[in-house]
Amino acid sequence: MASDGDRPAAGARPTRLPAAYDTVLVEYAAALERAPLSAETRRTYRSRVRMFLAWLADHAATYTADSLADRQARDWAVRDYRMWLLRDGTAKRSRVYVNSALTALDDFHTRRGLGKAIVGREDLPKNAPRALEERAHIRWLLAVEAHLSPRNRCIALIPCYAGARISEVVHLDVDDVHLSARKGKLRLYGKGDKFREVDIHPKLRTALQLWLDERPNWPHTGDSRALFLNAKGGRLTARAASSIITKIAQTAGLDDPTTAHVLRHTLATTLVRGKTDLILVAEILGHARLETTRRYSLPSDKDKEDALKLITVDR
Repeated sequence: MASDGDRPAAGARPTRLPAAYDTVLVEYAAALERAPLSAETRRTYRSRVRMFLAWLADHAATYTADSLADRQARDWAVRDYRMWLLRDGTAKRSRVYVNSALTALDDFHTRRGLGKAIVGREDLPKNAPRALEERAHIRWLLAVEAHLSPRNRCIALIPCYAGARISEVVHLDVDDVHLSARKGKLRLYGKGDKFREVDIHPKLRTALQLWLDERPNWPHTGDSRALFLNAKGGRLTARAASSIITKIAQTAGLDDPTTAHVLRHTLATTLVRGKTDLILVAEILGHARLETTRRYSLPSDKDKEDALKLITVDR
Protein backbone atom coordinates (compact mmCIF):
# COMPACT_ATOMS: atom_id res chain seq x y z
CA MET A 1 0.00 0.00 0.00
CA ALA A 2 1.44 3.33 -1.05
CA SER A 3 1.22 5.87 1.69
CA ASP A 4 3.37 8.91 2.17
CA GLY A 5 1.41 10.43 5.06
CA ASP A 6 2.06 14.06 5.77
CA ARG A 7 5.81 14.05 6.24
CA PRO A 8 7.91 11.01 5.40
CA ALA A 9 10.60 10.07 7.86
CA ALA A 10 14.01 11.51 7.09
CA GLY A 11 15.44 9.71 4.09
CA ALA A 12 12.16 7.94 3.29
CA ARG A 13 10.71 8.06 -0.21
CA PRO A 14 6.96 7.82 -0.97
CA THR A 15 5.99 4.68 -2.86
CA ARG A 16 5.93 5.43 -6.57
CA LEU A 17 2.49 5.95 -8.10
CA PRO A 18 1.52 4.24 -11.35
CA ALA A 19 2.27 6.53 -14.32
CA ALA A 20 -1.38 7.40 -14.99
CA TYR A 21 -2.00 8.43 -11.38
CA ASP A 22 1.29 10.27 -11.17
CA THR A 23 0.19 12.35 -14.18
CA VAL A 24 -3.10 13.10 -12.41
CA LEU A 25 -1.20 14.24 -9.30
CA VAL A 26 1.16 16.44 -11.33
CA GLU A 27 -1.82 18.10 -13.05
CA TYR A 28 -3.52 18.67 -9.70
CA ALA A 29 -0.35 20.13 -8.17
CA ALA A 30 -0.11 22.54 -11.10
CA ALA A 31 -3.74 23.60 -10.56
CA LEU A 32 -3.02 24.18 -6.86
CA GLU A 33 -0.13 26.49 -7.72
CA ARG A 34 -2.57 28.70 -9.62
CA ALA A 35 -5.14 28.69 -6.79
CA PRO A 36 -5.37 31.48 -4.16
CA LEU A 37 -4.30 29.14 -1.34
CA SER A 38 -1.51 29.33 1.20
CA ALA A 39 1.62 27.27 0.60
CA GLU A 40 0.77 25.15 3.65
CA THR A 41 -2.73 24.38 2.31
CA ARG A 42 -1.31 23.44 -1.09
CA ARG A 43 1.18 21.10 0.53
CA THR A 44 -1.49 19.48 2.71
CA TYR A 45 -3.95 19.02 -0.17
CA ARG A 46 -1.31 17.51 -2.40
CA SER A 47 -0.20 15.12 0.35
CA ARG A 48 -3.78 14.01 1.12
CA VAL A 49 -4.61 13.50 -2.56
CA ARG A 50 -1.39 11.58 -3.16
CA MET A 51 -2.27 9.20 -0.34
CA PHE A 52 -5.75 8.69 -1.84
CA LEU A 53 -4.32 7.98 -5.30
CA ALA A 54 -1.87 5.49 -3.79
CA TRP A 55 -4.79 3.71 -2.11
CA LEU A 56 -6.86 3.87 -5.30
CA ALA A 57 -4.05 2.25 -7.30
CA ASP A 58 -4.59 -0.90 -5.20
CA HIS A 59 -8.40 -0.75 -5.27
CA ALA A 60 -9.37 0.60 -8.70
CA ALA A 61 -10.40 -2.87 -9.94
CA THR A 62 -13.08 -2.96 -7.23
CA TYR A 63 -15.19 -0.42 -9.13
CA THR A 64 -16.99 -1.04 -12.43
CA ALA A 65 -16.28 2.49 -13.67
CA ASP A 66 -13.31 4.87 -13.45
CA SER A 67 -13.60 6.59 -10.08
CA LEU A 68 -11.57 9.54 -11.40
CA ALA A 69 -14.10 10.15 -14.17
CA ASP A 70 -17.45 8.73 -13.04
CA ARG A 71 -19.35 10.49 -10.25
CA GLN A 72 -21.01 7.39 -8.81
CA ALA A 73 -17.79 5.38 -8.81
CA ARG A 74 -16.05 8.39 -7.27
CA ASP A 75 -18.57 8.48 -4.41
CA TRP A 76 -18.09 4.78 -3.67
CA ALA A 77 -14.31 5.10 -3.76
CA VAL A 78 -14.25 8.08 -1.38
CA ARG A 79 -16.64 6.31 1.03
CA ASP A 80 -14.48 3.18 1.00
CA TYR A 81 -11.34 5.26 1.47
CA ARG A 82 -12.89 7.03 4.45
CA MET A 83 -13.60 3.68 6.11
CA TRP A 84 -10.09 2.45 5.26
CA LEU A 85 -8.58 5.47 7.00
CA LEU A 86 -10.76 5.02 10.07
CA ARG A 87 -10.82 1.25 10.43
CA ASP A 88 -8.92 -0.88 7.93
CA GLY A 89 -5.62 0.89 7.25
CA THR A 90 -2.35 -0.06 8.91
CA ALA A 91 -2.32 3.26 10.78
CA LYS A 92 -5.89 4.11 11.83
CA ARG A 93 -6.52 7.83 11.45
CA SER A 94 -8.40 10.25 13.68
CA ARG A 95 -11.75 11.71 12.69
CA VAL A 96 -10.11 15.13 12.40
CA TYR A 97 -7.58 13.72 9.92
CA VAL A 98 -10.32 11.98 7.93
CA ASN A 99 -12.33 15.19 7.62
CA SER A 100 -9.17 16.98 6.48
CA ALA A 101 -8.61 14.30 3.83
CA LEU A 102 -12.20 14.60 2.62
CA THR A 103 -11.81 18.39 2.29
CA ALA A 104 -8.72 17.86 0.13
CA LEU A 105 -10.55 15.30 -2.02
CA ASP A 106 -13.45 17.74 -2.47
CA ASP A 107 -10.97 20.26 -3.85
CA PHE A 108 -9.31 17.61 -6.03
CA HIS A 109 -12.53 16.32 -7.59
CA THR A 110 -13.96 19.81 -8.03
CA ARG A 111 -10.88 20.86 -10.01
CA ARG A 112 -11.37 17.76 -12.19
CA GLY A 113 -14.93 18.85 -12.97
CA LEU A 114 -16.68 16.13 -10.95
CA GLY A 115 -17.76 18.26 -8.00
CA LYS A 116 -17.69 17.20 -4.37
CA ALA A 117 -18.27 13.57 -3.46
CA ILE A 118 -21.53 12.82 -1.65
CA VAL A 119 -19.85 11.62 1.52
CA GLY A 120 -20.69 12.80 5.02
CA ARG A 121 -18.13 14.16 7.44
CA GLU A 122 -17.25 12.48 10.71
CA ASP A 123 -18.88 13.90 13.82
CA LEU A 124 -16.12 15.41 15.92
CA PRO A 125 -15.99 15.06 19.70
CA LYS A 126 -17.30 18.06 21.58
CA ASN A 127 -13.93 18.90 23.06
CA ALA A 128 -11.96 22.09 23.24
CA PRO A 129 -8.90 22.03 20.93
CA ARG A 130 -5.84 20.54 22.60
CA ALA A 131 -3.82 23.08 24.55
CA LEU A 132 -0.89 22.90 26.95
CA GLU A 133 -1.77 22.53 30.60
CA GLU A 134 -0.41 25.22 32.90
CA ARG A 135 2.65 23.28 34.08
CA ALA A 136 3.55 22.21 30.56
CA HIS A 137 3.06 25.78 29.36
CA ILE A 138 5.49 27.08 32.00
CA ARG A 139 8.05 24.39 31.08
CA TRP A 140 7.69 25.41 27.43
CA LEU A 141 8.28 29.09 28.17
CA LEU A 142 11.32 28.28 30.32
CA ALA A 143 12.78 26.16 27.52
CA VAL A 144 12.23 28.98 25.04
CA GLU A 145 13.88 31.48 27.38
CA ALA A 146 16.91 29.20 27.72
CA HIS A 147 17.25 28.77 23.95
CA LEU A 148 20.29 30.55 22.54
CA SER A 149 19.00 31.68 19.15
CA PRO A 150 17.03 34.99 19.15
CA ARG A 151 15.48 33.99 15.81
CA ASN A 152 14.25 30.67 17.15
CA ARG A 153 12.94 32.23 20.37
CA CYS A 154 10.78 34.60 18.30
CA ILE A 155 9.45 31.75 16.15
CA ALA A 156 8.53 29.85 19.32
CA LEU A 157 6.89 32.80 21.06
CA ILE A 158 4.77 34.33 18.28
CA PRO A 159 2.15 31.51 18.34
CA CYS A 160 2.14 31.76 22.18
CA TYR A 161 1.68 35.50 22.47
CA ALA A 162 0.11 36.51 19.14
CA GLY A 163 -1.89 33.39 18.28
CA ALA A 164 -0.25 33.08 14.87
CA ARG A 165 -0.41 30.01 12.66
CA ILE A 166 2.97 28.68 11.51
CA SER A 167 2.22 29.84 7.95
CA GLU A 168 1.59 33.34 9.32
CA VAL A 169 4.87 33.29 11.26
CA VAL A 170 7.03 32.52 8.21
CA HIS A 171 5.05 34.94 6.03
CA LEU A 172 6.09 37.88 8.23
CA ASP A 173 8.25 40.59 6.70
CA VAL A 174 10.44 42.98 8.68
CA ASP A 175 8.03 45.85 8.05
CA ASP A 176 5.18 43.81 9.55
CA VAL A 177 6.74 44.44 12.96
CA HIS A 178 6.01 47.89 14.40
CA LEU A 179 7.79 48.62 17.68
CA SER A 180 7.63 51.84 19.65
CA ALA A 181 9.38 52.67 22.92
CA ARG A 182 6.86 50.75 25.02
CA LYS A 183 4.35 49.11 22.67
CA GLY A 184 4.14 47.38 19.34
CA LYS A 185 1.90 45.81 16.71
CA LEU A 186 2.32 42.75 14.53
CA ARG A 187 0.67 42.51 11.12
CA LEU A 188 -0.30 38.90 10.34
CA TYR A 189 -1.52 37.58 6.98
CA GLY A 190 -4.00 34.75 7.47
CA LYS A 191 -6.23 32.58 5.34
CA GLY A 192 -7.42 34.17 2.12
CA ASP A 193 -4.61 36.75 2.43
CA LYS A 194 -6.65 38.61 5.05
CA PHE A 195 -4.48 40.54 7.44
CA ARG A 196 -4.97 41.54 11.05
CA GLU A 197 -2.96 43.52 13.54
CA VAL A 198 -2.35 42.26 17.07
CA ASP A 199 -0.76 44.02 20.00
CA ILE A 200 2.69 42.71 20.85
CA HIS A 201 3.01 41.25 24.35
CA PRO A 202 5.96 42.70 26.34
CA LYS A 203 7.71 39.29 26.41
CA LEU A 204 7.37 38.96 22.65
CA ARG A 205 8.42 42.57 22.15
CA THR A 206 11.74 41.91 23.89
CA ALA A 207 12.36 38.78 21.79
CA LEU A 208 11.53 40.57 18.54
CA GLN A 209 13.82 43.48 19.35
CA LEU A 210 16.73 41.12 20.05
CA TRP A 211 16.17 39.34 16.74
CA LEU A 212 15.83 42.58 14.77
CA ASP A 213 19.12 43.73 16.29
CA GLU A 214 20.85 40.50 15.27
CA ARG A 215 19.19 39.99 11.87
CA PRO A 216 21.49 42.41 9.92
CA ASN A 217 24.43 40.18 10.92
CA TRP A 218 22.71 37.02 9.66
CA PRO A 219 24.63 35.32 6.79
CA HIS A 220 23.51 36.22 3.24
CA THR A 221 20.80 38.61 4.42
CA GLY A 222 21.03 40.75 1.28
CA ASP A 223 17.88 42.72 0.55
CA SER A 224 15.44 40.04 1.74
CA ARG A 225 12.25 41.41 3.27
CA ALA A 226 11.52 38.20 5.21
CA LEU A 227 11.61 38.52 8.97
CA PHE A 228 12.85 34.97 9.49
CA LEU A 229 15.70 33.76 7.30
CA ASN A 230 17.31 30.41 6.67
CA ALA A 231 21.06 29.79 6.55
CA LYS A 232 21.19 30.89 2.88
CA GLY A 233 19.40 34.18 3.54
CA GLY A 234 16.08 33.04 2.05
CA ARG A 235 12.70 33.00 3.75
CA LEU A 236 12.39 30.26 6.35
CA THR A 237 9.85 27.57 5.39
CA ALA A 238 6.90 26.47 7.52
CA ARG A 239 8.43 23.02 7.82
CA ALA A 240 11.73 24.40 9.12
CA ALA A 241 9.93 26.69 11.58
CA SER A 242 7.81 23.76 12.81
CA SER A 243 10.97 21.74 13.34
CA ILE A 244 12.38 24.52 15.54
CA ILE A 245 9.28 24.39 17.75
CA THR A 246 9.44 20.59 17.93
CA LYS A 247 13.08 20.63 19.04
CA ILE A 248 12.45 23.22 21.76
CA ALA A 249 9.52 21.12 23.01
CA GLN A 250 11.84 18.13 23.24
CA THR A 251 14.28 20.09 25.40
CA ALA A 252 11.32 21.09 27.60
CA GLY A 253 10.56 17.39 28.12
CA LEU A 254 6.90 17.77 27.17
CA ASP A 255 5.00 14.48 26.98
CA ASP A 256 2.59 15.39 24.17
CA PRO A 257 3.50 16.67 20.69
CA THR A 258 3.80 20.46 20.74
CA THR A 259 3.21 22.40 17.55
CA ALA A 260 2.53 26.01 16.65
CA HIS A 261 -1.15 25.12 16.46
CA VAL A 262 -1.13 23.71 20.01
CA LEU A 263 0.55 26.93 21.18
CA ARG A 264 -2.09 28.98 19.34
CA HIS A 265 -4.79 26.87 21.00
CA THR A 266 -3.13 27.46 24.36
CA LEU A 267 -3.36 31.22 23.94
CA ALA A 268 -6.99 31.00 22.83
CA THR A 269 -7.92 28.72 25.73
CA THR A 270 -6.23 31.04 28.23
CA LEU A 271 -8.09 34.07 26.87
CA VAL A 272 -11.52 32.42 26.65
CA ARG A 273 -11.32 30.82 30.07
CA GLY A 274 -10.09 34.13 31.44
CA LYS A 275 -13.46 35.62 30.34
CA THR A 276 -12.03 37.67 27.45
CA ASP A 277 -14.77 38.79 25.07
CA LEU A 278 -15.16 36.19 22.30
CA ILE A 279 -15.23 38.85 19.59
CA LEU A 280 -11.83 40.12 20.73
CA VAL A 281 -10.41 36.57 20.83
CA ALA A 282 -11.75 35.96 17.31
CA GLU A 283 -10.03 39.13 16.09
CA ILE A 284 -6.71 38.10 17.66
CA LEU A 285 -6.88 34.62 16.13
CA GLY A 286 -8.21 35.75 12.76
CA HIS A 287 -11.36 33.61 12.93
CA ALA A 288 -13.97 34.39 10.28
CA ARG A 289 -16.73 32.70 12.33
CA LEU A 290 -17.41 33.27 16.01
CA GLU A 291 -18.50 29.64 16.30
CA THR A 292 -14.89 28.61 15.73
CA THR A 293 -13.82 30.68 18.73
CA ARG A 294 -16.58 29.25 20.93
CA ARG A 295 -14.92 25.81 20.71
CA TYR A 296 -12.41 26.95 23.31
CA SER A 297 -15.16 27.15 25.93
CA LEU A 298 -15.90 23.41 25.51
CA PRO A 299 -14.57 20.89 28.06
CA SER A 300 -11.00 19.72 27.57
CA ASP A 301 -9.71 16.17 28.07
CA LYS A 302 -8.31 17.28 31.43
CA ASP A 303 -11.73 18.64 32.44
CA LYS A 304 -13.20 15.20 31.79
CA GLU A 305 -10.40 13.49 33.72
CA ASP A 306 -10.93 15.85 36.66
CA ALA A 307 -14.67 15.11 36.59
CA LEU A 308 -13.97 11.39 37.09
CA LYS A 309 -11.91 12.20 40.18
CA LEU A 310 -15.05 13.58 41.85
CA ILE A 311 -16.76 10.18 41.78
CA THR A 312 -16.87 8.52 45.19
CA VAL A 313 -14.99 5.21 45.37
CA ASP A 314 -14.72 2.51 48.04
CA ARG A 315 -11.32 3.05 49.64
